[in-house]
Amino acid sequence: MSEFFIGVDSGTQSTKAVVVNGKTGQVVASASSAYGLIRGLADGVKEQNPKTWVTALEKTIKEALAKSKVRPSAVKAIGVSGQQHGLVVLDEKGKVIRPAKLWCDTSTATQAELLIKKLGGLGKVIQMTGNGIPAGFTASKIAWLKQYEPKNFHQIHKILLPHDYLNYHLTGRATMEAGDASGTGFFDTKTRDWHPKVAQAIDATLLDKLPAIQSSSEPVGEILPMVAKRLGLEPGTLVSAGGGDNMMGAIGTGNTKAGMVTVSLGTSGTVYAYSSRPVFDAEGEVAAFCDSTGAWLPLVCTMNVTVATELIKKAFKWDNVRLGKEVRGIPIGCEGMMMLPYFQGERVPNLPLASGVLYGMTPDNFSQGHMARAAMEGVALGLNYGLSRMKDLGIRPKQVRLTGGGANSPEWRQILADVFESEVVALENMEGAAFGAALQAKWCYCLDRGERVRITHITDQLVKVNSKTKATPVRAHIKSYRQLQDVHNHFSKACAPVFAENKAVR
Repeated sequence: MSEFFIGVDSGTQSTKAVVVNGKTGQVVASASSAYGLIRGLADGVKEQNPKTWVTALEKTIKEALAKSKVRPSAVKAIGVSGQQHGLVVLDEKGKVIRPAKLWCDTSTATQAELLIKKLGGLGKVIQMTGNGIPAGFTASKIAWLKQYEPKNFHQIHKILLPHDYLNYHLTGRATMEAGDASGTGFFDTKTRDWHPKVAQAIDATLLDKLPAIQSSSEPVGEILPMVAKRLGLEPGTLVSAGGGDNMMGAIGTGNTKAGMVTVSLGTSGTVYAYSSRPVFDAEGEVAAFCDSTGAWLPLVCTMNVTVATELIKKAFKWDNVRLGKEVRGIPIGCEGMMMLPYFQGERVPNLPLASGVLYGMTPDNFSQGHMARAAMEGVALGLNYGLSRMKDLGIRPKQVRLTGGGANSPEWRQILADVFESEVVALENMEGAAFGAALQAKWCYCLDRGERVRITHITDQLVKVNSKTKATPVRAHIKSYRQLQDVHNHFSKACAPVFAENKAVR
């Protein structure tokens, strides 16, 4: 009898659940539920009620299970992926004290800066934990809560991340694993445990409010009988450790061994790679995350990917077919036109005040097609800035696996192959983090039964690339793109003071 596993990805805008055949890796059914942020909050404040995630989790699991027609007894385990860095605070009775502050909440930037200063500067913080403390990380949110909502802060009995809270809802157990915990800002990615000095700098009682770190390969526990009944599952169904969305995305793309790099081409973009050792960036541009398999996941995040091509399509009233056709007719380098697609600021390189720039326009290249290709090339060069930083730290990519909407563009795949100087390929299954959560659930289930199986065995067997999407670098293009990369990097840094002045004027 086939065994099935459920993967859930709880994100900022929606939750998706998939039912996966544990033997073939086939996604036999899926369901999604959309939602938004709490409205009417001050600028920079981004919050959600954890109840929203719970409702969406139960709704999508029930819908996916009904569509799959899989017997409840055939579902062996559930894995949960969640948006990283969010702050969920529970009181002594396990009740949520206030809405969760999310990864995209920038209202805590001052607390992040003060915490870094208190600890001796960014370099010291990176030496201690492997990471800096940007406003998006959980640490600054806790410091903000302590400063502005002391009554709520003093009620805190347990602090969780979003995916941990969903695990808590499913099992009644409050735990964390190293992958998601490494994005808090007070987790030592070398020792894979909380860093006492950083935690105490936030509050002397913080360590008492944090759950123990468990292995990513172990289940959190069994689903609670009352929850199982509502979902149509059997009591005793295992719930795996789960992890952050990037960690589950790595598993879902087969990025569980050396040489693999995943690039996500969504509205924003991420570049991450498997590493068997901690990877620290003294400049703080590469995040030194742990993964959710027992290894590490150096990661770079950029803020602008498909946002650039979507703006082009909207401006010129194109669809994807027309976009591809226009880009194919333009030579590499767009005859001198270059775009810095920093429409939403930029995280790597660190240019939070940046805006979009279109440079090098002449009467000969002033066309829609040139602008479209400049957008694609600008995004590719921005992603490669991050990948190059990772290469400087010892990452050696043999294959780049693409996920997200941009992976469907053959033109973009070829540009990326040429810029990355690496084979690029998309996947047969584009479910990403939800799929990865299901595969991690299978891994935990097998280990719990006493089977000696590595996560790489599961991902090598069940994660399949789409060979028709494979793109290899063209030798003649590589030199041109290397030159463009130098110009792009120089131009980005040169524009930094202009971005700041322009922000002050707007």
